[in-house]
Amino acid sequence: MSRLIVNRRKFLVGSAALGSSLALSGCDQFDFLGQRGNPVRQALEQANVLTYRAQRALIGNQVLAREYAETDIRQGQRPNGSTDPTTAEYMFLRQANFEPYRLTIKGMVDKEVSFSLAELRNMPERTQITRHDCVEGWSCIAKWTGTPLGPVLDQAGVKPGARYCVYHCYDNIQRGLSGDILYYTSSDLVDAYHPQTILSYGLNDEVLPVSNGAPVRLRIERALGYKQPKYLHTIELVDDLSSFGRGKGGYWEDNGYDWYGGI
Repeated sequence: MSRLIVNRRKFLVGSAALGSSLALSGCDQFDFLGQRGNPVRQALEQANVLTYRAQRALIGNQVLAREYAETDIRQGQRPNGSTDPTTAEYMFLRQANFEPYRLTIKGMVDKEVSFSLAELRNMPERTQITRHDCVEGWSCIAKWTGTPLGPVLDQAGVKPGARYCVYHCYDNIQRGLSGDILYYTSSDLVDAYHPQTILSYGLNDEVLPVSNGAPVRLRIERALGYKQPKYLHTIELVDDLSSFGRGKGGYWEDNGYDWYGGI
């Protein structure tokens, strides 16, 4: 079974890299990927749904991603995407060494809660050495330290009707006519409660650096890199994703990427 999972992981990373190259190529013949009503795009979206269901059936909900030894860490974690957010709120927090930072849990919960960075660090801790697989086709092994997300959600009391977590971030991934477009993504509750899903504040035995998502980055170890948001400030529990962005569940998902992003 482990060999099957590894081979499938390689296949999906390669497939995702191909899909992203089409979406970002800028070639006119691939413009249909940005057209929400295009039948080819709709067919690809249906294929993504099948991939999601197939993975859940194939390897189950709680199977762990492979973890590595210290000797497998050959380099620092490669920064990519946003590496230095310039939103006013983030710049204020950074100048204050993130002491005023709060992570908020809201939405379909019994009570809205928020936690300081110090409070998160005082919660039960998990350290894992895992491989980060980027949709661009590269990978990197690193040691991540943080607190498991599931018990943090439990402190807010997730309501029975909630189906997804929406992860809101400080990084201004794009600037539009109406102002900054902030990064967001989402997951189902299965991935949110997976034992390796952590709110990471440490990287390779050091404090998580800004270039890698300080003060808190979510790690969903069975997903591609764009599903592991940096600069996280709010987790919103919802039963539907259609009211966020273009309704696809994330910034890159709104631009043609697979919502699930599982590997």
